[in-house]
Amino acid sequence: MNPFAENALFVSTALAYLTACALFLAYLADDRFSRAGKIAPRFVAAGAVLHASHIVVASLVWHVCPVEGIHFSMSIVSMLACVVYLVMRRRYRIDVVGAFVAPLALTFLLASRFVGTAIGEPSQRFKSAILPIHITVNLLGDALFTLAFAAAVAYLLQERSLKAKKLEGIFQRLPPLDALDRAEHRFLLAGFPLLTVGILTGTIWARHVEAGSVADIARAVLGYATWVLFAGVLLLRAAAGWRGRRAAYGTIAGFGFALLVLLFYLIRSASPSMGAVAMLP
Repeated sequence: MNPFAENALFVSTALAYLTACALFLAYLADDRFSRAGKIAPRFVAAGAVLHASHIVVASLVWHVCPVEGIHFSMSIVSMLACVVYLVMRRRYRIDVVGAFVAPLALTFLLASRFVGTAIGEPSQRFKSAILPIHITVNLLGDALFTLAFAAAVAYLLQERSLKAKKLEGIFQRLPPLDALDRAEHRFLLAGFPLLTVGILTGTIWARHVEAGSVADIARAVLGYATWVLFAGVLLLRAAAGWRGRRAAYGTIAGFGFALLVLLFYLIRSASPSMGAVAMLP
Protein backbone atom coordinates (compact mmCIF):
# COMPACT_ATOMS: atom_id res chain seq x y z
CA MET A 1 0.00 0.00 0.00
CA ASN A 2 1.15 3.54 -0.80
CA PRO A 3 2.78 5.30 2.19
CA PHE A 4 1.12 8.53 1.00
CA ALA A 5 -2.25 7.32 2.30
CA GLU A 6 -0.73 6.53 5.70
CA ASN A 7 0.90 9.96 5.92
CA ALA A 8 -2.30 11.72 4.82
CA LEU A 9 -4.32 9.92 7.50
CA PHE A 10 -1.71 10.77 10.14
CA VAL A 11 -1.81 14.48 9.27
CA SER A 12 -5.63 14.50 9.09
CA THR A 13 -5.89 12.82 12.49
CA ALA A 14 -3.47 15.29 14.05
CA LEU A 15 -5.41 18.23 12.57
CA ALA A 16 -8.73 16.88 13.89
CA TYR A 17 -7.33 16.50 17.41
CA LEU A 18 -5.65 19.91 17.20
CA THR A 19 -8.94 21.52 16.17
CA ALA A 20 -10.71 19.80 19.05
CA CYS A 21 -8.06 21.15 21.45
CA ALA A 22 -8.53 24.70 20.13
CA LEU A 23 -12.32 24.49 20.41
CA PHE A 24 -12.20 23.11 23.94
CA LEU A 25 -9.76 25.84 24.93
CA ALA A 26 -12.06 28.53 23.53
CA TYR A 27 -15.06 26.95 25.27
CA LEU A 28 -13.32 26.88 28.64
CA ALA A 29 -11.83 30.35 28.33
CA ASP A 30 -14.88 32.45 27.46
CA ASP A 31 -18.67 32.15 27.75
CA ARG A 32 -19.05 33.65 24.29
CA PHE A 33 -17.67 30.43 22.79
CA SER A 34 -20.22 28.08 24.36
CA ARG A 35 -21.03 26.62 20.94
CA ALA A 36 -17.40 25.55 20.57
CA GLY A 37 -17.92 23.12 23.45
CA LYS A 38 -20.69 21.40 21.50
CA ILE A 39 -18.65 21.19 18.30
CA ALA A 40 -15.37 20.02 19.88
CA PRO A 41 -16.51 16.42 20.63
CA ARG A 42 -17.39 16.05 16.94
CA PHE A 43 -13.79 16.72 16.02
CA VAL A 44 -12.69 14.20 18.67
CA ALA A 45 -15.03 11.70 16.99
CA ALA A 46 -13.66 12.56 13.55
CA GLY A 47 -10.14 12.22 14.90
CA ALA A 48 -10.93 8.81 16.40
CA VAL A 49 -12.30 7.55 13.06
CA LEU A 50 -9.31 8.88 11.15
CA HIS A 51 -7.01 7.54 13.85
CA ALA A 52 -8.44 4.02 13.58
CA SER A 53 -8.10 4.20 9.80
CA HIS A 54 -4.50 5.34 10.16
CA ILE A 55 -3.67 2.42 12.45
CA VAL A 56 -5.10 -0.07 9.94
CA VAL A 57 -3.38 1.51 6.92
CA ALA A 58 -0.06 1.94 8.75
CA SER A 59 -0.10 -1.70 9.84
CA LEU A 60 -0.50 -2.71 6.19
CA VAL A 61 2.16 -0.31 4.93
CA TRP A 62 4.75 -1.32 7.54
CA HIS A 63 3.62 -4.98 7.82
CA VAL A 64 3.31 -4.71 11.61
CA CYS A 65 0.63 -6.20 13.86
CA PRO A 66 -1.33 -3.26 15.39
CA VAL A 67 -0.83 -4.56 18.95
CA GLU A 68 2.93 -5.02 18.66
CA GLY A 69 5.52 -2.31 19.20
CA ILE A 70 5.59 0.74 21.45
CA HIS A 71 4.69 3.17 18.65
CA PHE A 72 1.47 1.44 17.66
CA SER A 73 0.71 0.88 21.35
CA MET A 74 0.88 4.60 22.13
CA SER A 75 -1.26 5.39 19.12
CA ILE A 76 -3.91 2.81 19.98
CA VAL A 77 -4.11 3.94 23.62
CA SER A 78 -4.95 7.51 22.59
CA MET A 79 -7.50 6.36 20.02
CA LEU A 80 -9.25 4.05 22.51
CA ALA A 81 -9.33 6.82 25.13
CA CYS A 82 -11.18 9.01 22.62
CA VAL A 83 -13.65 6.24 21.78
CA VAL A 84 -14.44 5.54 25.44
CA TYR A 85 -14.83 9.26 26.11
CA LEU A 86 -17.27 9.63 23.21
CA VAL A 87 -19.35 6.68 24.42
CA MET A 88 -19.45 7.77 28.07
CA ARG A 89 -19.52 11.57 27.85
CA ARG A 90 -23.31 11.94 27.79
CA ARG A 91 -24.02 9.30 30.40
CA TYR A 92 -21.71 10.85 32.99
CA ARG A 93 -22.05 14.48 31.81
CA ILE A 94 -18.31 14.76 31.25
CA ASP A 95 -18.20 16.53 27.88
CA VAL A 96 -15.58 18.95 29.19
CA VAL A 97 -13.21 16.06 30.03
CA GLY A 98 -12.53 16.08 26.31
CA ALA A 99 -10.44 19.19 26.99
CA PHE A 100 -7.96 16.83 28.68
CA VAL A 101 -8.47 13.81 26.40
CA ALA A 102 -7.91 15.65 23.10
CA PRO A 103 -4.44 17.03 24.02
CA LEU A 104 -3.40 13.63 25.40
CA ALA A 105 -4.59 11.94 22.20
CA LEU A 106 -2.67 14.43 20.07
CA THR A 107 0.47 14.04 22.21
CA PHE A 108 0.37 10.23 22.05
CA LEU A 109 -0.27 10.31 18.29
CA LEU A 110 2.70 12.59 17.65
CA ALA A 111 4.92 10.61 20.02
CA SER A 112 4.04 7.42 18.15
CA ARG A 113 5.61 8.94 15.02
CA PHE A 114 8.45 11.10 16.30
CA VAL A 115 9.73 9.53 19.55
CA GLY A 116 12.21 6.65 19.44
CA THR A 117 12.69 4.47 16.39
CA ALA A 118 10.38 4.35 13.41
CA ILE A 119 7.68 1.73 13.00
CA GLY A 120 9.18 -1.40 11.57
CA GLU A 121 9.13 -5.17 11.59
CA PRO A 122 9.01 -6.45 15.19
CA SER A 123 11.72 -8.70 16.51
CA GLN A 124 11.05 -12.41 16.12
CA ARG A 125 12.01 -13.23 19.71
CA PHE A 126 9.02 -11.28 21.02
CA LYS A 127 6.52 -13.05 18.80
CA SER A 128 4.63 -15.47 20.99
CA ALA A 129 1.08 -16.54 21.51
CA ILE A 130 0.71 -14.60 24.75
CA LEU A 131 2.26 -11.29 23.67
CA PRO A 132 -0.69 -9.95 21.59
CA ILE A 133 -3.07 -10.72 24.49
CA HIS A 134 -0.72 -9.08 26.97
CA ILE A 135 -0.43 -5.88 24.94
CA THR A 136 -4.10 -5.71 23.94
CA VAL A 137 -5.45 -5.82 27.51
CA ASN A 138 -2.91 -3.21 28.58
CA LEU A 139 -3.88 -0.93 25.71
CA LEU A 140 -7.52 -1.07 26.75
CA GLY A 141 -6.59 -0.58 30.40
CA ASP A 142 -4.34 2.40 29.64
CA ALA A 143 -7.12 4.04 27.63
CA LEU A 144 -9.45 3.79 30.63
CA PHE A 145 -6.74 5.00 33.02
CA THR A 146 -6.16 8.02 30.78
CA LEU A 147 -9.82 8.96 31.16
CA ALA A 148 -9.69 8.34 34.93
CA PHE A 149 -6.67 10.66 35.11
CA ALA A 150 -8.48 13.35 33.11
CA ALA A 151 -11.52 13.15 35.39
CA ALA A 152 -9.29 13.32 38.49
CA VAL A 153 -7.52 16.46 37.26
CA ALA A 154 -10.86 18.07 36.41
CA TYR A 155 -12.14 17.15 39.90
CA LEU A 156 -9.21 18.87 41.65
CA LEU A 157 -9.59 21.99 39.50
CA GLN A 158 -13.31 22.18 40.22
CA GLU A 159 -12.84 21.59 43.95
CA ARG A 160 -10.21 24.33 44.16
CA SER A 161 -12.43 26.77 42.31
CA LEU A 162 -15.36 26.08 44.66
CA LYS A 163 -13.21 26.63 47.74
CA ALA A 164 -11.86 29.87 46.32
CA LYS A 165 -15.36 30.84 45.15
CA LYS A 166 -14.12 31.44 41.62
CA LEU A 167 -16.95 30.12 39.52
CA GLU A 168 -16.10 31.86 36.27
CA GLY A 169 -14.25 31.11 33.06
CA ILE A 170 -12.92 27.55 32.88
CA PHE A 171 -14.29 26.62 36.30
CA GLN A 172 -17.84 27.55 35.33
CA ARG A 173 -17.67 24.92 32.58
CA LEU A 174 -16.46 21.99 34.66
CA PRO A 175 -19.02 19.29 35.60
CA PRO A 176 -20.24 18.80 39.20
CA LEU A 177 -17.82 17.17 41.64
CA ASP A 178 -20.04 14.12 42.11
CA ALA A 179 -20.15 13.47 38.36
CA LEU A 180 -16.37 13.74 38.04
CA ASP A 181 -15.74 11.54 41.08
CA ARG A 182 -18.15 8.89 39.83
CA ALA A 183 -16.67 8.91 36.31
CA GLU A 184 -13.13 8.64 37.66
CA HIS A 185 -14.09 5.64 39.80
CA ARG A 186 -15.93 3.86 36.98
CA PHE A 187 -13.05 4.27 34.55
CA LEU A 188 -10.56 3.07 37.16
CA LEU A 189 -12.76 0.13 38.10
CA ALA A 190 -13.14 -0.92 34.45
CA GLY A 191 -9.42 -0.63 33.71
CA PHE A 192 -8.13 -2.45 36.78
CA PRO A 193 -9.11 -6.02 35.72
CA LEU A 194 -7.40 -5.41 32.38
CA LEU A 195 -4.27 -4.24 34.18
CA THR A 196 -4.37 -7.38 36.35
CA VAL A 197 -4.56 -9.62 33.28
CA GLY A 198 -1.71 -7.63 31.76
CA ILE A 199 0.43 -8.16 34.87
CA LEU A 200 -0.28 -11.91 34.90
CA THR A 201 0.35 -12.46 31.19
CA GLY A 202 3.44 -10.26 31.37
CA THR A 203 4.84 -12.33 34.21
CA ILE A 204 4.27 -15.55 32.27
CA TRP A 205 5.69 -14.06 29.07
CA ALA A 206 8.77 -12.71 30.85
CA ARG A 207 9.81 -16.27 31.74
CA HIS A 208 10.35 -16.98 28.05
CA VAL A 209 12.74 -14.11 27.36
CA GLU A 210 16.27 -13.48 28.51
CA ALA A 211 17.03 -11.55 31.69
CA GLY A 212 16.64 -7.82 31.24
CA SER A 213 18.81 -4.84 32.02
CA VAL A 214 18.54 -2.49 34.98
CA ALA A 215 16.04 -0.44 32.94
CA ASP A 216 13.94 -3.56 32.36
CA ILE A 217 13.91 -4.31 36.09
CA ALA A 218 12.95 -0.70 36.89
CA ARG A 219 10.15 -0.89 34.33
CA ALA A 220 8.83 -4.07 35.90
CA VAL A 221 8.94 -2.56 39.39
CA LEU A 222 7.07 0.53 38.19
CA GLY A 223 4.50 -1.68 36.47
CA TYR A 224 3.78 -3.56 39.69
CA ALA A 225 3.75 -0.29 41.62
CA THR A 226 1.08 0.99 39.23
CA TRP A 227 -1.05 -2.05 40.00
CA VAL A 228 -0.56 -1.59 43.77
CA LEU A 229 -1.50 2.11 43.62
CA PHE A 230 -4.68 1.54 41.63
CA ALA A 231 -5.58 -1.43 43.83
CA GLY A 232 -5.05 0.74 46.93
CA VAL A 233 -7.32 3.49 45.59
CA LEU A 234 -10.11 1.01 44.86
CA LEU A 235 -9.67 -0.85 48.15
CA LEU A 236 -9.62 2.31 50.28
CA ARG A 237 -12.67 3.65 48.49
CA ALA A 238 -14.59 0.47 49.30
CA ALA A 239 -13.26 -0.11 52.83
CA ALA A 240 -12.56 3.38 54.15
CA GLY A 241 -14.82 5.57 52.05
CA TRP A 242 -12.02 7.21 50.08
CA ARG A 243 -13.60 9.61 47.62
CA GLY A 244 -13.02 12.99 46.15
CA ARG A 245 -9.61 14.57 46.55
CA ARG A 246 -7.78 11.56 48.03
CA ALA A 247 -9.04 9.24 45.31
CA ALA A 248 -8.11 11.83 42.66
CA TYR A 249 -4.56 12.13 43.97
CA GLY A 250 -4.21 8.34 44.06
CA THR A 251 -5.46 8.04 40.49
CA ILE A 252 -3.08 10.75 39.28
CA ALA A 253 -0.15 9.05 41.06
CA GLY A 254 -1.01 5.70 39.48
CA PHE A 255 -1.25 7.26 36.04
CA GLY A 256 2.12 8.93 36.66
CA PHE A 257 3.69 5.53 37.33
CA ALA A 258 2.11 4.19 34.15
CA LEU A 259 3.69 7.06 32.20
CA LEU A 260 7.07 6.27 33.76
CA VAL A 261 6.72 2.69 32.51
CA LEU A 262 6.02 4.10 29.06
CA LEU A 263 9.08 6.35 29.36
CA PHE A 264 11.33 3.35 30.04
CA TYR A 265 9.94 1.65 26.94
CA LEU A 266 10.61 4.77 24.87
CA ILE A 267 14.19 4.91 26.13
CA ARG A 268 14.73 1.27 25.30
CA SER A 269 12.99 1.58 21.92
CA ALA A 270 15.70 4.05 20.86
CA SER A 271 18.17 1.15 20.87
CA PRO A 272 18.74 -0.47 17.45
CA SER A 273 18.38 -3.90 19.01
CA MET A 274 14.92 -3.14 20.38
CA GLY A 275 11.95 -4.76 18.68
CA ALA A 276 8.38 -5.01 19.83
CA VAL A 277 7.55 -4.25 23.44
CA ALA A 278 4.61 -4.52 25.76
CA MET A 279 3.02 -1.81 27.86
CA LEU A 280 3.43 -3.27 31.33
CA PRO A 281 5.32 -6.23 32.86
